[in-house]
Parts: sequence; C-alpha cells; structure tokens
Amino acid sequence: MAAPERQHDGFVPGRHPIDAYGGGGFRFAEMSHRGSILALPSGVRAWDVTEPDGITPDTLAPLVAEAGAIDLLLLGTGTDIVFVPDSLRRYLKEAGIGLDVMQTGAAARTYNILMAENRKVAAALIAVP
Repeated sequence: MAAPERQHDGFVPGRHPIDAYGGGGFRFAEMSHRGSILALPSGVRAWDVTEPDGITPDTLAPLVAEAGAIDLLLLGTGTDIVFVPDSLRRYLKEAGIGLDVMQTGAAARTYNILMAENRKVAAALIAVP
C-alpha cells in the first residue's frame, strides 16, 4: 500500500518529478500542493503567482538566485500560452537562463523529461483548474 499523500509547508528540498497537475495544484514527492509552484534545483516551492501578469523579476527572484544551476526555465502559463514581455526575457537572459513558454501541462511533462536526463532545468508552473 502506498504511503498516504501529505501536504507540505511551502518548500520540499531536492529535485522531484511532477506526478500530476490540475485541480488547482500539483502532486510531487508523495505530497500535494494547492496553487502554483517553482521547481528549482534546490527544491520545489510554493509560488504566489495565479495569472501570467504576476510573472515578474520579483516573483522569479528565487529562480534567479539559483541561476548558476539553471540553463533553461520552462514557464507554464496556465491553460493558454501567453506572450512574455521582452523585458522579462532580457532579465532572464542576463542571468544566463534560457526561456521556453508553454501551457502548464506541457511544461510539467517537459520538465520531467529534462530532469530525468539530468539537465539544468527549472520550471515555473501556474496551477490550472
């Protein structure tokens, strides 16, 4: 019998595949999280972004703090692919981080594949219904 799923307190250390998404949250590391997440080399953390307009240098600060360990950010913008302003692209480029924007589901699946290949990848995933 599998261990019961449990909630976390906003940060789970280590790299973890995204087991499921939808219903307003994510499952990873035998835990569930309601809301958006940042999947970083240091761990998975709660991300207070609910709409693409909330993606700013400030909300991406935890990601940029780990820029040396990240070559590519997969940005899941919800159920639709959303235009990312050039200023945000430049901000990430200056930090040495590439950017690929896609729907949250595609971003979660791509993150799992690249993480399994031990690539220097991170994901910023807006929760979807």
